[in-house]
Amino acid sequence: MSLVLGLRRIASRQTVWTCRRMNSTAAETREIDVLGTKYTPDAWTNATPSILDKAGRNLLHHESHPLSILKTLIFNEFPNFAHYDTLGPVVTTQQNFDSLGFAEDHPGRARTDTYYLNASHLLRTHTSAHQLQLLAAAHTNDNSVLVHAKNAQAAPNNERFLVAADVFRRDEIDASHYPVFHQMEGVCTLSHADVQKLAPSTPDDIVDIGPENPVQPGHTAEDVHKVAADMKRTMNRMVTRILTQATAAQRDAGSEATEFPVRWIPAYFPFTSPSWEMEVLFRGEWLEICGCGVMQQSILQNAHANDRIGWAFGFGLERLAMLLFSIPDIRLFWSTDPRFSNQFAPAQISSFRPFSKHPPCPKDVSFWISPDHSFHDNDLMDLVRDVAGDLAQDVKLVDEFVHPKTGRASRCYRINYCSMDRNVTHAEINDIQDRVRSRLVSEFGVTLR
Repeated sequence: MSLVLGLRRIASRQTVWTCRRMNSTAAETREIDVLGTKYTPDAWTNATPSILDKAGRNLLHHESHPLSILKTLIFNEFPNFAHYDTLGPVVTTQQNFDSLGFAEDHPGRARTDTYYLNASHLLRTHTSAHQLQLLAAAHTNDNSVLVHAKNAQAAPNNERFLVAADVFRRDEIDASHYPVFHQMEGVCTLSHADVQKLAPSTPDDIVDIGPENPVQPGHTAEDVHKVAADMKRTMNRMVTRILTQATAAQRDAGSEATEFPVRWIPAYFPFTSPSWEMEVLFRGEWLEICGCGVMQQSILQNAHANDRIGWAFGFGLERLAMLLFSIPDIRLFWSTDPRFSNQFAPAQISSFRPFSKHPPCPKDVSFWISPDHSFHDNDLMDLVRDVAGDLAQDVKLVDEFVHPKTGRASRCYRINYCSMDRNVTHAEINDIQDRVRSRLVSEFGVTLR
């Protein structure tokens, strides 16, 4: 099914915003309705209407959409995994952070980074939020979870699964960042007998493991090397096949590359150890593909699977899709313009052909930050998105200073407004800019300059 103009704001999405920032006790009785489930807001609530409006768009289910095409290609590379792509976007703080070993003071928990519905529920920031849920579901026979599985017969106990889903993070505004994007999560768990059957490691399988990237207590170095080698072979095979299809489809400068150098860089993630970032050399540049590693045994223990060892990976689909389909602006993934959607077909990688180029309309906003209000760059990003939607092309901090006598901080941001499908008028943008300025004053107490 292709994307059509009428997909915007269809009633079946049932995403309704019924409260704004909490300014009074009366507001606390209002509720947020996300896909038919209601949540009571509190002091943690910061999810905005423009973000909630994206919940339920289901880009991954439109088979001609580039993200759906990429999802399907990856699913096809893992025929012995269960596949999940319909898990809802709202999770608990326990699922998103606690179950994965995030420290209480981890910056990912901050309201400046994460969209909260209330103190206990949020819009997931990564697909890893479902790891424990899916691993435990098989043990408890939780059909409310297992019913979402596709290809379930390949891994009836969820011992191997992929999760594709939208994720939400407060972020900057530019051509490669968007507050809603999509991730692919892969989990593979193995019994001790499975590990012994793995192919012996070769010199090509060697990855850095040591004091800075340690083996977990309770794991043997021998088992970890075998598990890491299995993960590395699997990931190398998946990436090579997808990039080979891309170069063949696009006749990349007349060549059809079939080999892509890969490097594995030691990394840190709360939920794996040892951990790595995988990068591949593609079209002359090193492209970061994913983070991965040996799963923290505590996750498996909490899922009643402590007799197993596992590896996991996760990566963003947009970054890879922008490269494979030659899409220059991340906003285009959300376009309902048929000039975009009609360019793509199921199961095919093809290059995007630009259909319009309109000049940006830059506007500056300068202000003194109130000492009585906290202010973060992402507060402005969300406000601009809420007012301007996808007319906001990018927002950059162009000047800041602190008054030597008063100690007050001043900032100046440049907002570039630009439509992807039409010319905008100065009158239209002036009206938007006036609303941005007004809301900065009313919501954050700034003094405009």
